[in-house]
Amino acid sequence: CTTTNLPREGRPPKVTDQTRRALIREGTKRPKRTLKELQSYTAEIGVSVHRTTLSHTLHRTGLYRRVAIKKTLLKEKEKTFFVVGKRHVGDSPNIWKKVLWSDETKIELFGHQEKCYVWHKPNISHHPENSIPTVKHGGGSIMLCGCFSSAGTGKLVRIEGMMDGAKYRTILEGNLFQSSKDLRLGRRFTFQQGNDPMHTAKATLEWFKGKHLNVLEWPSQSRDLNPTENLWYDLKELEQLEGAGAVLP
Repeated sequence: CTTTNLPREGRPPKVTDQTRRALIREGTKRPKRTLKELQSYTAEIGVSVHRTTLSHTLHRTGLYRRVAIKKTLLKEKEKTFFVVGKRHVGDSPNIWKKVLWSDETKIELFGHQEKCYVWHKPNISHHPENSIPTVKHGGGSIMLCGCFSSAGTGKLVRIEGMMDGAKYRTILEGNLFQSSKDLRLGRRFTFQQGNDPMHTAKATLEWFKGKHLNVLEWPSQSRDLNPTENLWYDLKELEQLEGAGAVLP
């Protein structure tokens, strides 16, 4: 009985099964690593591979380089928005028709925020290792304050300069009750605002009390719970398509 080496098709792959498993393990554990860093990693374990080969290897296992989503950092006490939401599960639609929703936003007129790419499989972009933590405030070109109810949109105010409690109360004084009147909410409507320091300042709370205004309880850092975010999204889409001069007053 003899043993013969049979001819094989093409050259053997540079990425062995052992190297492929190590590469997948490294990309999964440290998804923010770049191809250059992964290439250095494979070199450390004794395999010199081109970045294109590494990319193809990862793609075949379902790992793709995608933009990391940004998630708001939440403290333990800020997770109470789940509790607050449950309190209103049984509210009737008529109650929500009497709510005047408000929010502030920034519109980036020039450039875009930097993107970060990560390796991950489908449907796990929300995992902490695949996302970028963000905080509530950041730079911006234009700040807007607006409100709406189920009947339509209220006043839209462009904020000049830095926003503080005094300026916030001035905006409320000049626009809040006019918006409620235009939307025919009546005298006993509920006002919703966020938990920014200017919203919860003692002077602001005293202003609400003096106006006999009911303010909706609202959890801190309640990301995307405010329905005004949908209006801001549409506005920013128009700004990108038409330019700031065609959108802003």
